[in-house]
Amino acid sequence: MNLFADIRSLVIDALNAMTSDGVLPEGLSLDNVTVEPPRDPGHGDMATNAAMVLAKPAKMKPRDIADALAAKLVADDRIDIAEVAGPGFLNLRLAAGVWTGLVQGILDDDRYGRSAMGAGQKVNVEYVSANPTGPLHVGHTRGAVFGDALASLLEYAGHAVTREYYINDGGAQVDVLARSVYLRYLEAHGKQVAFEDGTYPGDYLVPVGQALKDKVGDAYVDKGEQFWLADIREFATEKMLDLIREDLAMLGVKMDVFFSEKSLYGTGRIEGALKALQDRGLIYEGVLEPPKGKTPEDWEPREQTLFRSTEHGDDVDRPVKKSDGNWTYFAPDIAYHYDKVERGFDALIDIFGADHGGYVKRMKAAVSALSDGRVPLDVKLTQLVKLYKNGEPFKMSKRSGNFVTLRDVVEQVGSDVTRFVMLTRKNDAPLDFDFDKVLEQSRDNPVFYVQYAHARVRSVLRKAEAQGITLTNTPKIEDEAEVAVAKKLAEWPRLVEIAARTHEPHRIAFYLYELASDFHALWNRGNDRPELRFLQDGNNDSSAAKIALPRAVAVVISSGLGILGVTPAEEMR
Repeated sequence: MNLFADIRSLVIDALNAMTSDGVLPEGLSLDNVTVEPPRDPGHGDMATNAAMVLAKPAKMKPRDIADALAAKLVADDRIDIAEVAGPGFLNLRLAAGVWTGLVQGILDDDRYGRSAMGAGQKVNVEYVSANPTGPLHVGHTRGAVFGDALASLLEYAGHAVTREYYINDGGAQVDVLARSVYLRYLEAHGKQVAFEDGTYPGDYLVPVGQALKDKVGDAYVDKGEQFWLADIREFATEKMLDLIREDLAMLGVKMDVFFSEKSLYGTGRIEGALKALQDRGLIYEGVLEPPKGKTPEDWEPREQTLFRSTEHGDDVDRPVKKSDGNWTYFAPDIAYHYDKVERGFDALIDIFGADHGGYVKRMKAAVSALSDGRVPLDVKLTQLVKLYKNGEPFKMSKRSGNFVTLRDVVEQVGSDVTRFVMLTRKNDAPLDFDFDKVLEQSRDNPVFYVQYAHARVRSVLRKAEAQGITLTNTPKIEDEAEVAVAKKLAEWPRLVEIAARTHEPHRIAFYLYELASDFHALWNRGNDRPELRFLQDGNNDSSAAKIALPRAVAVVISSGLGILGVTPAEEMR
């Protein structure tokens, strides 16, 4: 059930009838005809741009089209008024029975808002993908919440989603981890050690060093690096992944796939991906021009193996192999994304930190080349999070050594608050996370405000049960405040599809806040006008009908919070 889609279908049918009647010429495309909420709610319940977008191809005045369309639309029982405004916009007011039917439909089908838009399309969402060298920090937290909510949103809209974590275990940073664990291992044997530059000093490696001692005893003590480096790399990486999985679990995030970068090396997979590009004429030997401004790490004034990425939208061609024969950082990433393409995904989404902005075009170029333009790649960047407590920047974590961890944040405010707050800004906008404000019980705190709306509905239902009220799915909607809530409920399926299409789960959080605001306004109106209260003294039938609307509100809030990974509140404490 999607009221906006239903009314658009009505508009399209009316336009087709106008074509049959000779009012409109044959062959007009109706793809750009929309039905949306009007910018000013005072103008009506919905508005269509049909006359404006068809005027030029039809060689007619917009107002003439709008007048003819209005006459067609008012013949339908669902349309009370079709009013032409300005040069040709058409504002629609719906019949009162539409809102009653909408609320009843929501209560009859708790899948309200779910969409088949995705049509089972296979989408890979890769997120977090932090180096396995320590606990997740607050920046990873935002990426984890955004990625997880986006994956849930796409599933809700009918896609088949795979959640994936790319383990960066193929680079030099894992050697640094192994050396750092070795120092903690020596500490566990009572030896004095010094953490110098190029090692990780966080306390989180203390238990890893002890675990290594428990496993191998003194086998690595006083031994050279060549004796233990490979073994400790593998041991430490697994321990860090266990820690990362625990951190993600605290946030309610569970991955379907953990893909190891290391698995690409020595297996021919990098070579295979580059051969696929070579077969397309996109690999060559050459020397890049020196870049303007800051010189990137992968630029050399010598001949290298280059990917002709400019043929797929990049600014410059990119090196994949250095002049010394070693792979660049880009080469295994190409192979990894080729693996995704080969696994049969219809679309790929990567979620990167803000510092990876320069990587976007080359990665899109690679996927475009490897899939012959068939598989789109959308890269979402998550901006930084600034933490505050008591009006001051939140101090660094001793446990991590030099940053605030995901665990620090969740232990302070809980998973639900953390997740919701992380989605109160668009992913590419900076986010201030104030530990005091996110726990505040006020309208200014969107987490509280939305949860309070759901808790209020649950409170009404508990009282109704205590009074022996038998619920009905047929609502009683009379007052303008009740209609305002019903209108907001009508927007839910449309909002879901827009958010899924644009890959913007923050729209769900914004919508829930607006719905909660309309619901609280109705609740407060009942304080002054007893006939608007959900529980009508001495009239169980009227109460049951009044309760139907808030029950529908709870269905939608619960669905929306489910997409965000937040548990709806039964009561506020």
